[in-house]
Amino acid sequence: MKIHVLQHVSFEDIGAIKSWTENNNSLVTYTCLYKDEKFPDLNDFDFLIILGGPMGVYQEKEFPWLKNEKEFILSSIKAGKKVLGICLGSQLIAEVLGAKVHSNNEKEIGWFPITLSENIKEFSLFENYNDILEVFHWHGDTFTLPDEALHLASSSVCTNQAFLYKNNVLALQFHFEATEESIIKMLENEDSELEEKGSYIQDKNTILESLSNCNNSNKVLFELLNKFISL
Repeated sequence: MKIHVLQHVSFEDIGAIKSWTENNNSLVTYTCLYKDEKFPDLNDFDFLIILGGPMGVYQEKEFPWLKNEKEFILSSIKAGKKVLGICLGSQLIAEVLGAKVHSNNEKEIGWFPITLSENIKEFSLFENYNDILEVFHWHGDTFTLPDEALHLASSSVCTNQAFLYKNNVLALQFHFEATEESIIKMLENEDSELEEKGSYIQDKNTILESLSNCNNSNKVLFELLNKFISL
């Protein structure tokens, strides 16, 4: 499988997905938007992964490449590519599919549970797990659901944590791919947000004390990806 990754900042990478791609003998290529790199031809990949980043989908003035990125994502979806969006990536997908992206009432930064919806059972995406999963979050924005999207997960302060669109597009607000290394990188580069007051913003020590959660989170991700690519 040929996988192409859209990366927005140097310190948010594919994390545990790297191990999954290696186990599947996948060829992985990148467009680093922060380096103004060009997008590939649609025929050059099968699976598009859109990573997170600290910017918002509405900041086209500050990040002019966002406009072209949105066009590329929509073209990829229309071409029937498998598309996975994580955090900012999920918000970009939501917007190009006609949904609204906006500030959430609460920022979620740290380890908080998500609740899986009944729709999960229809596709057996998480059949080996409980309905509640502890996952890593780092987002202040959220989205409405696009038309024809299937709601997959929520949290106590964010109704739309994940959705599936026409079996080929998967959007996740949270970071299943987070590893100990990738979380430490995020803390080193975005720790100013931890100083903000909020009921769902954990301090650095609390986040670091829960890094062992990464193992289970990554395990769920691998099973999810295996099922997603077979839909």
